[in-house]
Amino acid sequence: MVTTVFTNGRILCPGSWDGFVSTLVVEDDHVAHIGWDNDEAVVRIQATASIVDLMNRIVLPGFIDGHVHILNFGMSLEKLDLLPCKFLAYIRNAITSYAAAHPSDTRILCRGWIQSVTEGKALATALDDLDPRPIYIEALDLHSTWCNYAALEELGAHSKPDPPGGKIHRCLNGIPPSHIHEEKLVAINAAMDAHRRAGYTGVVDMAMGESEWNALNIYRDQRGELSMHVAAHWLVPYSKCEADICSHIDRAISLHQRFNRKTSPGFCINGIKLICDGTVDGCTAGLQQAYGGCSNIVDPIWPADSLAAAIRRATNAGPGLARLSSSQHLEITTSEDAKRLGQLGIMASVQSFHLDPANFGAWPEMLGTQRCKRAFAYQEFVDSGAHLAFGTDAPTAEHQALRNLYVATTRRSSIDPSSQNTVNSEFAVSLTTAVSAATAGLHMLLFQTRGQGVSFRDTRPISLC
Repeated sequence: MVTTVFTNGRILCPGSWDGFVSTLVVEDDHVAHIGWDNDEAVVRIQATASIVDLMNRIVLPGFIDGHVHILNFGMSLEKLDLLPCKFLAYIRNAITSYAAAHPSDTRILCRGWIQSVTEGKALATALDDLDPRPIYIEALDLHSTWCNYAALEELGAHSKPDPPGGKIHRCLNGIPPSHIHEEKLVAINAAMDAHRRAGYTGVVDMAMGESEWNALNIYRDQRGELSMHVAAHWLVPYSKCEADICSHIDRAISLHQRFNRKTSPGFCINGIKLICDGTVDGCTAGLQQAYGGCSNIVDPIWPADSLAAAIRRATNAGPGLARLSSSQHLEITTSEDAKRLGQLGIMASVQSFHLDPANFGAWPEMLGTQRCKRAFAYQEFVDSGAHLAFGTDAPTAEHQALRNLYVATTRRSSIDPSSQNTVNSEFAVSLTTAVSAATAGLHMLLFQTRGQGVSFRDTRPISLC
């Protein structure tokens, strides 16, 4: 056994007096001890161990992206990014230039559209004269898609019924078509590489379906193993047909029996995801008051009785599939909501990129200034006793962990670093809290303990939802 003692460092250790300690002991590929130079466990082996002076460097666990959409993120890397476009004219110019530079593409695929940039309007006629090919533009929040007429025709959107909780505006919206397997495998590989380069050791995919699962399995079979740990939550869409809901839950239960922490620690199904409402940006989030300019309150997608029945079915499947619960995004909450997170042991899984001031301009008009003062109340969640977990929600935002931490701690923009604007700075979390939420806060749940140490090889993602 090879033992190495790393001394004179700043090693993240949540629960210590300032969040950091000085010494790390590694035995082979296991973390055997984290503490101080004079700890008995360190003194006992110093004479025979290799000593490495960290020279006051910071040591962190590998990042975990607590909320990502692997396939969508990988595919988005090849799409035209419209986030920098602040006016419809800029969007049109960007698409025209992109189309000219990609004459052999079957479709023009774009991402990053913010609805407020086009004043809430997304007409097919604004795109029809740009290119004869189908044009699909994903909204930044992935909850809406803007298409030209050619895309609507390709989809047959005019004859399709509205989805539960949504609406097909017959000249506005659509869903991008599926891509062939090879393109999906390339996209997954790009997503994995991008996360690994950014310092991640694991990801939690928060909307797994058959298409994504099949592609990931093919990718995994071809390579023997994945380059990082993947925990997936099976998406259970709402349906008025109870049998449809049950079939999705039963599929998750069946997969979990084979792919769980014990049988498949690096690639597993650990929970289900129920999308209860939409997003503030799309005016589809279910809030207690109506949006500005609207008279009706947006109802949740799931009726309460159907939601309760779905949760019971997943919970009754046995321990593991529904052991932990989390609430995702938490864009607007009341103080009572924040308190309930801690009281009920619900993890606050948040993505600070979403509060970037560069994307916040339309909120006061949609919500009013008073409600905006309650936006993204992260420190209040911590004060309530809730566990905080960070993700990126890529591709709705970039995947870079350090920029995510920057926004969470400063409440300033990573999109426009020169801006002095902030969003509710009183809810900023400390750097130690933020780093813990992106690393140790998830690692304490994701790492599998072996005796006194934690194995680097056997880190194990578990359910966060």
